[in-house]
Amino acid sequence: MIRIVIIEDEKLIAEELQIRLKAISDDVQIVQTLSSVAQAVNYFSREHNTDLVLSDIQLPDGLSFDIFNTVSCKVPVIFITGFERFIINAFETNGIDYLLKPVDDKDLLKVLNKYKMLSQHFFKRQQFLQTFAKDKKRMVVRKGMMNVVLHLEDIVLFYTQNKIVYAIDKEGKKYLCDKNLTELEKELNEAGFFRVNRQYLLNAEYIKGYKQYEKVKLMVDLEITDTDHVIVVSQENAPSFRRWVNEI
Repeated sequence: MIRIVIIEDEKLIAEELQIRLKAISDDVQIVQTLSSVAQAVNYFSREHNTDLVLSDIQLPDGLSFDIFNTVSCKVPVIFITGFERFIINAFETNGIDYLLKPVDDKDLLKVLNKYKMLSQHFFKRQQFLQTFAKDKKRMVVRKGMMNVVLHLEDIVLFYTQNKIVYAIDKEGKKYLCDKNLTELEKELNEAGFFRVNRQYLLNAEYIKGYKQYEKVKLMVDLEITDTDHVIVVSQENAPSFRRWVNEI
C-alpha cells in the first residue's frame, strides 16, 4: 500500500485527485490532504507514515519547496503545477517527477509505477549501505535524496539546528543525519567523538586546541578553518573534555 499525502490548496482539485488515484490503483491510501506550507511543515515535523507526496507548488503562504527546506523530510515528492519554470527547484529538493497541469490518468499511473520502481531500488541499496557502513566503521548520511557513505574519520563534527542533525566533513560539505545527537553520542563514543554541548559532537582528530572562555567554559579550535561554527564546551562538560583531550 502506497500511503500518499496530497498538498493542494484548491479543495475541488484535491478531491478529484484522490478519486482518480484510487480509481487507477488499488494499492493507494490517501492519509492526509494539506492546503498550505504551514500545515505541511506542522505535519512533517511530527511522526508520520508517508510514502509519497503529490504537491502543488504555488500555495497561499508560499511555495511548496519551503516545506522541504524547513523540515527534515526524506519522502519523495511528485510536483504538480501549471508552470515549467519550477522544474529545477523541484529536482533540487525531494522531487522524483514533475507533472504539468492538466494531468491525465496515464500520467498519474506512470508516476506511481516510477515510485514503486525507485522504492524497491533504494530499499535494497539502503540495506546494503547500512551493512557496509557498520562493518567498515562508516556512516550513511543524506545529500538531498541520495544516501552517501562517509568514513567516520572524515567527519569533523555533528550538530543540531531546528531539530535537524547535520554532519560536516573535512571539506566543509554538509549532510543530513537520520539520528539525533544522543544516539550518535552513544554510537560514536568509542570512535573518538565527544559531546561538547547540547548542539555539537566533535571528532577528536580535528581538535587543534582549546582556550578559556567566559571563565568556566572552553572554546575549541579546529584543524579546519572553512567552517562558520563557534564551538564552545559547556560548563558542565568542560572538566570531562579536558580529561578526554589529554587521553586521546
